[in-house]
Amino acid sequence: MSNQHTLAKKFRALHQPGKPFIIPNPWDAGSARYLAARGFPALATTSAGFVFSRAMSEGSLTRDLVLTHASELVEASNLPVSADLEDCYAAAAEGVADTIRQAAATGLVGGSIEDARQGTSDPMYGFEEALDRVRAAVEGARSLPFPFTLTARCENYLFDRQDLADTIKRLQAYQDAGADVLYAPGLTRIEDVKSVVTSVDRPVNVVVGLPGTQFSVEELARAGVARISIGSALFRTAFTAVIQATDEMLATGTFTFAKTATGFGELNELFSS
Repeated sequence: MSNQHTLAKKFRALHQPGKPFIIPNPWDAGSARYLAARGFPALATTSAGFVFSRAMSEGSLTRDLVLTHASELVEASNLPVSADLEDCYAAAAEGVADTIRQAAATGLVGGSIEDARQGTSDPMYGFEEALDRVRAAVEGARSLPFPFTLTARCENYLFDRQDLADTIKRLQAYQDAGADVLYAPGLTRIEDVKSVVTSVDRPVNVVVGLPGTQFSVEELARAGVARISIGSALFRTAFTAVIQATDEMLATGTFTFAKTATGFGELNELFSS
């Protein structure tokens, strides 16, 4: 059995409703190595964290850039890695399936497909088109020689469409199409999280770290959630430290921020292993 197949089975087994695991989102090889060393069981990419680390804006990533980045994170640790594949960077359904197959070729054991696209005034795909795209992603995943975990996302709440009924309808359809994990980022009420969980029979991922999503692991476990991601929150927290240090240097000419900086030796030891 290949190592990728072993990691894929391990990743699939982590998804237990009511016993959520935290899957952190590194944005480069260094952060991936560190998070793996701290004992997390799996990693996931963050499209926002990655695009900002490249000094680019949301919606400007390409498939080739994302897959090269995913390969770097896979190489940085011995953990299962899943990728944020946005809308799979394809206009047609056949392109969606191809993206999933190319993602698997990088060593990834999972990935997601969204039902929205960047850079348009009406980003949400229509219901039937979104469903066809999930079906294509499932087709791509099922063509692989290992259990690739496909996450289907409903983006309503990220685009100011506070429509729980439509969100659940979409997730149920994505489940019936064969998605392995379901995800509605942006939910801010634990009651809505519970409604999603009880309306489907697939593991549910919830993101924390967005405004209004400060749920605890205990709360999400009681709601029946299986996986907790943090999106770009780690990257944004790290960049906040850079902003605060810069503000201090420019405003006061002092460098007290360096007192709490992680030591050179500690980092060197981590990355020398």
